[in-house]
Amino acid sequence: MKKLALVLLVLLVTAGVAFAKGYEVNKKAGDYDVALTIDRNPPVAGDNQVTIVVKDAAGKMVKDAQVRIDYSMAAMPGMPLMNYKTDAALKGDEYQATMGLSMSGPWNIVVKITRENKTASMKFTVDAK
Repeated sequence: MKKLALVLLVLLVTAGVAFAKGYEVNKKAGDYDVALTIDRNPPVAGDNQVTIVVKDAAGKMVKDAQVRIDYSMAAMPGMPLMNYKTDAALKGDEYQATMGLSMSGPWNIVVKITRENKTASMKFTVDAK
């Protein structure tokens, strides 16, 4: 009976890890529908892999844009404003980047999509652990 319980526990833990979802945000940025996924939920202090899917108003994948992620943490007593930028590179149908969060706490994130000399952006906040 103990072996059966142990096997079930291992299966549940494995299934939980295998199907764990990353942090997801779906928002509009101008005329674009943007789906952003961070590989960890919650994001962590350190490197986080970011995937961004951009679709136009007709629902078609946008593959000819420049996508940049600006992320910052507000200044606190004894600590200046932290402000970083990273470009996302197109791989297949999605844009990918690594976002290095230097410490835990609240981070303001802005995804900027530039296409045909027009920039649209979406904003959100994450709390890194």
